[in-house]
Amino acid sequence: MIGLFDRLSRPLMRSLDPEDAHALAIKALRFMPLARAAPDPPELKVRAFGLNFPNPVGLAAGFDKNAQVPDALLRLGFGFVEVGTVTPRAQAGNPRPRLFRLEGDEGVINRFGFNNEGAPAALARLAARAREGGVIGVNIGANRDSADRAEDYVRLIETFSPVATYFTINVSSPNTPGLRDLQRAGALDDLLARIVDARERVRARSGPTPVLLKIAPDLTLSELDDVVGIARKHRVDGMIVGNTTITRPASLRERDKAKEQGGLSGRPLFKLATRMLAETFVRAEGAFPLIGVGGIDSGPTAIAKIKAGATLLQLYTGLVFRGIGLLSEIKSDLAAALKRGHRNSLASMVGVDAAEMTAESWPA
Repeated sequence: MIGLFDRLSRPLMRSLDPEDAHALAIKALRFMPLARAAPDPPELKVRAFGLNFPNPVGLAAGFDKNAQVPDALLRLGFGFVEVGTVTPRAQAGNPRPRLFRLEGDEGVINRFGFNNEGAPAALARLAARAREGGVIGVNIGANRDSADRAEDYVRLIETFSPVATYFTINVSSPNTPGLRDLQRAGALDDLLARIVDARERVRARSGPTPVLLKIAPDLTLSELDDVVGIARKHRVDGMIVGNTTITRPASLRERDKAKEQGGLSGRPLFKLATRMLAETFVRAEGAFPLIGVGGIDSGPTAIAKIKAGATLLQLYTGLVFRGIGLLSEIKSDLAAALKRGHRNSLASMVGVDAAEMTAESWPA
């Protein structure tokens, strides 16, 4: 039923203002009865960060900012769902319009600026569904006007530890002024020290909760050296590579819309994000798993992310242009790739092309 609804509604959704279409999609998921997707083949199971995933394909943060529909999304067949970005206090974000489709490029530019209802609203919803199970990550960020942004992350770790399966530390959004400065070595070292300390303080009442660091694809390789080294020093549980990019590839067709400020996602991000994933993989040296995100819009692009070093994957913009059928397509292609390669798990594919990728010329 959801597949038919998706096919019929997609032309309407694409005719609406992008942000209005997003709000309508959330409302549909809240109220539409959804049958649970068929069980995934056992060979798609993944264990990472001490957690068990029924399949490696998750929904990236940004879609369900306020934790309104995580269970509906799990029923659609995602292996995990990441809600947020959530900040301690509600904030409106940047003025509209702030979301732009690049139809000819199958990309999106956003400059939302962490618009969300704040921690109390998301916490109440996650607490109400806590017994439902499933892997629900909470992506956390600092308020725009915070005097101590590191303290915002600490407060959110303390607040959400009873209900979060894992945390994502978002210091890589380009839409909150100065936020990406937290990726600089000194600031990141202090931030991760405080976050890991907070996580350990709440372990007794909440158990161990993995902490992942989400980075920008726009880091220089020297900056990436520092980031990965600091992440390893503080023994974070994983990294997500990567967030949206502020660069604009020369190949973009929608040149006028490409001038909009904000982070670019979707197909135009794929090459850059995948190269940064491979660079991160070789630097991590197996210290922790990686989640690959950015430009996944087919089975082959999902497989390429895994071969570049991703243990898990996340989608978002690809769904805008390909619909929810993309999820089952990717899972089917992953299962077929395992069968063709006579492999019994995805782990044997992770990072097999990473070293070769890092020797290629830099994506234009």
